[in-house]
Amino acid sequence: MAIDALFQPVVLFFLLGALAAFARSDLAVPEAVAKTIALYLMMSIGLRGGGEVAHSGLTSAMLIAGACGLALSFLLPLPAFWALQKLGRLDRTNAAAVAAHYGSVSVVTFAAGSEVLRAIGMAPAGFMVAVLALMETPAVLTGLLLAKRGEAEGDAFAARGGLWHETFFNGSVVLLVGSFIIGVIAGEKGFAPIAPVFDTLFKGMLCLFLLDMGLVAARRLMDRRALSWRTGALAIALPLANGTLGASLGVAAGLDAGSAAALGILAGSASYIAVPAVMRLALPEANPGLYLGMSLAVTFPFNLTLGIPYYAWVASTLHGMLQP
Repeated sequence: MAIDALFQPVVLFFLLGALAAFARSDLAVPEAVAKTIALYLMMSIGLRGGGEVAHSGLTSAMLIAGACGLALSFLLPLPAFWALQKLGRLDRTNAAAVAAHYGSVSVVTFAAGSEVLRAIGMAPAGFMVAVLALMETPAVLTGLLLAKRGEAEGDAFAARGGLWHETFFNGSVVLLVGSFIIGVIAGEKGFAPIAPVFDTLFKGMLCLFLLDMGLVAARRLMDRRALSWRTGALAIALPLANGTLGASLGVAAGLDAGSAAALGILAGSASYIAVPAVMRLALPEANPGLYLGMSLAVTFPFNLTLGIPYYAWVASTLHGMLQP
C-alpha cells in the first residue's frame, strides 16, 4: 500500500521537475503562474475541508485532532532546537529559526499527502484542514521565544507589532483560514456550483505546482554552499522523528488511520512559505539559505517521495495493532 504512494502522479511530476533541473534543462514555470497556483491550492484545500466539516459537524475527533496538532506545533521546535544546536552546531538564532520551520507545516506537502492517502484507500477526515490551519503559527511563537530568550526586552518589544501582524495575518494563513470558514458557511450546496473549479481541477493543478517545486528544490539542492552534511542529515532525521510521533499520537488519540497518517504528514512537514516570511521580519540575522535549504531542498523532496508512504505505513500498522 505504501509503495503505491510512490507511483502517484503528484509524486511523479515532482520527480520529473527534479530530474529536469539536475539535467540543467531550461524547463520553467513562470513565477506569476506558480504564485497563482499556490493561491488556488490554498483556496481549494480550505473550501473542500470546510465543506466536509459542514457536512459532518463538530465532532469529538475534530477537537482531539486539533488539540494534538496544537500541542505538536508548540512543542516540536524544542527538541529540534536542541538537536540543531548540539548536533548541527548552529548558533541560537539560526537553530531557533530552523526549529520553527520544523514545528510548522507545509500546505503543499499536506495537499500531496492527502491525495496520496485517498488513492491508497486511507482518506483523512475533512477536519484535518482545520488542524493544518491550527499548526501554522504556534511553532513560530516557540521559535521566536527560543531565539529572543536573554535579549533586551526593549528590542523584542520594538518589533512586536509588526511581528504579531506578520505571524497571524500572513497571506497563506489568512487565505487558508478564510477559505475554510467560507467552506463551512457555504456547505455542500454552496460549494456545488464552484466544485468544477476547486475540486475537479485540483489534482491537475497540484501536479503542475509540484513540477515547479521539483525544479526549485533540485536547483537549490545543487547549491551545496547552503548546507553542511550535518544540517542535511538533520533535514531528514527531524521529519522522520516528528512524523513518527505525529502518526503515533494520532492513533493513540483514537483517530482513524487516514487522519492519523495526515497528522503524521503535518508533523513531519516543514514550512517553506509562511514561516520564512515571518523570519525575515523577526530574525533578519538568521540565514535564509540555511532554513530554506533544509526545508525546501531536502525535507520537502524526502517527504514527497519517502516520508508520506512511511507515515501512512506507521499509522496503518499501529492502527491495526491497537484498534483491530
